[in-house]
Amino acid sequence: MMTTLRSLTVPIGELSATIGLLEYLVLNDQLAWIRSGEGLVGFGQSARFTSSGPERFADAQQWWLKLADDAEIENPLSVPGSGLAAFGSFGFSKRSPFESRLIVPEIVVGSRDGGTWITQTTADPDAELSLASAQAALAVYLDEVPVAREPDPEDRILPGVLSEAEWKNAVTRSVAHINAGDLSKIVLARDIVASLGSPVSAAQVLRELALRYRSCWTYSVDGLIGSTPEMLIKVENGVARARVLAGTLDRATAPADDPDYPQRVLAGSDKQRHEHQIAIDSLTRQLQPFTSSMTSHSEPFVLELPNVWHLASDVAAELAPNADGGIPTSLALVEALHPTAAVCGFPTSVAGQLISELEHMDRGPYAGPVGWMDAAGNGEWGIALRGAVIEGPRTVRLYAGCGIVAGSNPAAELAETWSKFRPMLEALELDRARGAVAGPRA
Repeated sequence: MMTTLRSLTVPIGELSATIGLLEYLVLNDQLAWIRSGEGLVGFGQSARFTSSGPERFADAQQWWLKLADDAEIENPLSVPGSGLAAFGSFGFSKRSPFESRLIVPEIVVGSRDGGTWITQTTADPDAELSLASAQAALAVYLDEVPVAREPDPEDRILPGVLSEAEWKNAVTRSVAHINAGDLSKIVLARDIVASLGSPVSAAQVLRELALRYRSCWTYSVDGLIGSTPEMLIKVENGVARARVLAGTLDRATAPADDPDYPQRVLAGSDKQRHEHQIAIDSLTRQLQPFTSSMTSHSEPFVLELPNVWHLASDVAAELAPNADGGIPTSLALVEALHPTAAVCGFPTSVAGQLISELEHMDRGPYAGPVGWMDAAGNGEWGIALRGAVIEGPRTVRLYAGCGIVAGSNPAAELAETWSKFRPMLEALELDRARGAVAGPRA
């Protein structure tokens, strides 16, 4: 029998202009979605749904629609993210045993365009719902003082499932498949393991990511943490938006006195533009049936991040009513769009099969959708990139991937994965020099 929820949203005072929601990042099991200091931070759990396999999105959608329809929601704001809301993380592969999940927090603190609110949700029919009760519940969570972690002499970076040599061989095999005409692009990922001498502080890592990567979306759901630059789909009042990235250039090796370097090397590269065009065509093709109109950049732009530059394109679309007259929810679009060519390859069916053969690992939630949705159908779902999974108090598994096309060089692609590991390594205060990259696997 499904739980009936009651939810109350109340406006509260302004947040700090300098750190915004970061002041609420205090828990190691924090739920978070933050960009430029705004977004949503969740505490506790009032309801939870898990599913795996090919129907994980449809099952979650059915559960959420029923839960939201039955809930008693008092929300005077009607702002996306206010009212009843859930955080979610979904497995990359339909073949993965990873349990995709939706979590409805007990408390959500939200911030948008300078306005801030608190939402309390409960399954207890007798519980008080008021501003006072919400603030009292929040105070209990905020009583937990985050423990800062200092670099430890025992910190190590260990190889993951594949060694560097084995992964470069997988790139070589991928290029051979592309040259043979089996597919035009494949995204190959690899993992490394941070073995820590002292327990990880997830709250500290999230604050570091949110501060350093303010233009990205910093996320945390059930031990999956990171800061993604790529928006799979955002739905807001009937309008869908996406940010597609494909094509990468490491800033660490860029000349200091050449301001035109990223534009020339990225936008001027046939290889990079080809990879990007495959990704943007994949997304717009899958999104088109749900829209009445759609616009995107005629030319990709160079997105500057602290660690890399990317070729990027933004897409906006007016959503068309579906058969029952309603607008598709954000989760319905997630199901239609995932996996995109930006994180899988093209054709996706061929690339997906080849990925499982060449990577020799289960990606779990890596490169899967991560984000939130509300009862009105709004939501923001990023792609879980530039992130990691906390597997234990002292074990964190990091993931990074690269788009492989004709002409890809294995050594260059390996170097690109290290540039993409950098945000998490820096947030964990790990030095790559400590890495036993050829040592025993974790």
